[in-house]
Amino acid sequence: MKNKDLIKWWKAAGIRAAKTAAQTALSMLTVGQAVTDINWVNVASISFVAAVYSLLTSAAKGLPELKESEEK
Repeated sequence: MKNKDLIKWWKAAGIRAAKTAAQTALSMLTVGQAVTDINWVNVASISFVAAVYSLLTSAAKGLPELKESEEK
């Protein structure tokens, strides 16, 4: 893989992982729950694991975003 392609892959995979982490964090917040009652360490930990899982999935299965840009 060329250096330019590797940078594109990391950028696309990083964006996907960040979106996954944000979605996971939001899914853990309960409507009506006070901000002080949220276990933020737990939310951050689970979101981090989701982001790592997303990166591993991207490495194993590829990124459709990059395949679409190669076709153009």
